[in-house]
Amino acid sequence: MKTSKESIQSIILLMFEMFLYCLCRSNAESNETNVFKNNIKTFTKILDSLLDGYDNRLRPGLGERVTEVKTNIYVTSFGPVSDTDMEYTVDVFFRQSWEDQRLRFHGPMDILRLNNLMASKIWIPDTFFHNGKKSVAHNMTMPNKLLRIMEDGTLLYTMRLTVQAECPMHLEDFPMDSHSCPLKFGSYAYTRAEVTYLWTWNASESVEVAPDGSRLNQYDLVGQTVGQETIRSSTGEYIVMTAHFHLKRKIGYFVIQTYLPCIMTVILSQVSFWLNRESVPARTVFGVTTVLTMTTLSISARNSLPKVAYATAMDWFMAVCYAFVFSALIEFATVNYFTKRSWAWDGNSVVNDKKKEAADTLKKNNVYAVAVANYSPHNTKDSPLPTISKAANREPFGVRGRAAAQPEQNKKTFNSVSRIDRMSRILFPILFWGFNMVYWATYLNRDPAIKDKEPSS
Repeated sequence: MKTSKESIQSIILLMFEMFLYCLCRSNAESNETNVFKNNIKTFTKILDSLLDGYDNRLRPGLGERVTEVKTNIYVTSFGPVSDTDMEYTVDVFFRQSWEDQRLRFHGPMDILRLNNLMASKIWIPDTFFHNGKKSVAHNMTMPNKLLRIMEDGTLLYTMRLTVQAECPMHLEDFPMDSHSCPLKFGSYAYTRAEVTYLWTWNASESVEVAPDGSRLNQYDLVGQTVGQETIRSSTGEYIVMTAHFHLKRKIGYFVIQTYLPCIMTVILSQVSFWLNRESVPARTVFGVTTVLTMTTLSISARNSLPKVAYATAMDWFMAVCYAFVFSALIEFATVNYFTKRSWAWDGNSVVNDKKKEAADTLKKNNVYAVAVANYSPHNTKDSPLPTISKAANREPFGVRGRAAAQPEQNKKTFNSVSRIDRMSRILFPILFWGFNMVYWATYLNRDPAIKDKEPSS
């Protein structure tokens, strides 16, 4: 009996606790709902009071002070960079902050977090990019804008932009060149006496780049710097904020596609120095083929660059390689000009003029001796053959000499190696490798030529 009574009491107690919990929860939810409704009403009242009598055509502090706009940039994606058009593309979160005393408020919250609808009802700085060719504000799925109003009237306004900006390039050191691509922005209508710009933080934090923000194949983004300029025009002086992105070109692609083929072509042209001077077709093919190859390489290397009026580092390298290849062809023409031609084509030795004259004299003496033997008056008509055979057996001394000299004349020999070829085998490689050492030591050890414009006041 006691056990049943205790169980009934415990059940009753549990039900009572559940009832109290539900009652407290309903009261809490009703309180939260009331608080939420009250907060919404409070927010609405605050916004209505802020916009009551607010004129977004007038800048903050008009007639009293200069409006200071603090800015900073967060780069989400940098690149690509176009050498031909001398421009680059950057995707950024562009942030601006300024103080507007007309938007001060007092309420249960410290910050009003709003969207782009409120931004169209208040004064916004008329910032534009001076060197921007094309700028896009992202509007999918809604305009990518953020607006926050602090209790003291300070506003934070951010937007996501993709800017295609100019990047002046000096390609004298191409492809070991470095560049500083600027991003310039400022007010379009307000002079420095009305609106001025400042960087929010120090130089290293005013422009931040996402860790995976680089989208570059040919460049390394080595850093960025910030500054400020003043420009003067017929309408007044304006403050221009500048952010420079420092780029260093990667040379690996050009070594594989241009430098190594040029070096191999020059080495191939010097192989002809080791061929015989009689190998005219082979040496001609070496010379003409290497010259045409260098011409093709120089044309293809220039296609990826803007048509600048000055010579780049690659142009100088290819010009020197072209000079070596063309000089090898001229060297063969010189050697070929001084090569003797009498028996050079069939491999026999060259017979000098004295041996030619001796051979002609021997032939004449032989013919004369046979004619004299046939004309002898002591010969009878019945025996012509023995007489001719005797005359034929009487060989002059000159004929024996010619027969003895015949094996020596038919001995096959070649022209000796030209002195020009011997000198070229040593001189050309030494000059070419010396040029390479000077070239690479000069450009690889050169400090990056990154030039920033100094901030002007």
